[in-house]
Amino acid sequence: MTEPAERPVDAAAMQGAAFRYYDFVMAAFVALLLLSNVIGAGKVAVIHLPGIGDWPFGAGILFFPISYVIGDVLTEVYGYARARRVIWAGFAAVVFMAFMSWVVVALPPAPSWTNQAAYETIFGQVPRIVLASVCAFWAGEFVNSYVMARMKVWSEGRHLWMRTIGSTVVGEGVDSLIFYPLAFLGATGWTPALVVTVLFTQWALKVCWEVLLTPVTYAVVGWLKRAEGVDVFDRATDFSPFRTRL
Repeated sequence: MTEPAERPVDAAAMQGAAFRYYDFVMAAFVALLLLSNVIGAGKVAVIHLPGIGDWPFGAGILFFPISYVIGDVLTEVYGYARARRVIWAGFAAVVFMAFMSWVVVALPPAPSWTNQAAYETIFGQVPRIVLASVCAFWAGEFVNSYVMARMKVWSEGRHLWMRTIGSTVVGEGVDSLIFYPLAFLGATGWTPALVVTVLFTQWALKVCWEVLLTPVTYAVVGWLKRAEGVDVFDRATDFSPFRTRL
């Protein structure tokens, strides 16, 4: 049996609809978000650029921007309301992860266990950076999803590349504008000039990563639309980030 062709439909008409792959996309989003924060955020890696020299970068930048790609896929295929539920799920997961890390690191180690210092280095989190990360993620993802949904209606579903890149430019911009000043401005060793430099460098790298992943986004969006049989447009959607109903 062939898969149904996608059909344009208003988001309001899909309130009670059940989708085959929505839960899997949500799980991928939350898993990637948590792993990026746990594994990627704590390491500064280096790449050698010919003619420039060694260039240090936060390892998390390799994978965290993919969460914006998944956010684009969610909004494009399932609409803003379902993307909003996923963003809140990711937000709750990150907050719980931060709380769990704090509790586990604070527990007194057994005398025979000698890895407390390494554990604190890897999982110990500065409250200021945690707060900055959570606020930046929440605002950036919602802006990304909103811009994506509005541009889809405005463009009548054409030029997917324009929506994915445009929404990432704005969403990652909001993310960076919140995170770096809130996390590092005034901290030891962080001058205002350095904060601005890192802010714009990381923002540019994340946007470039989105551009490079555009073919992958096209492939995933196309497959999901065919598999689900719909193409959702947010023509009459309530875009409040605090609404929980579809």
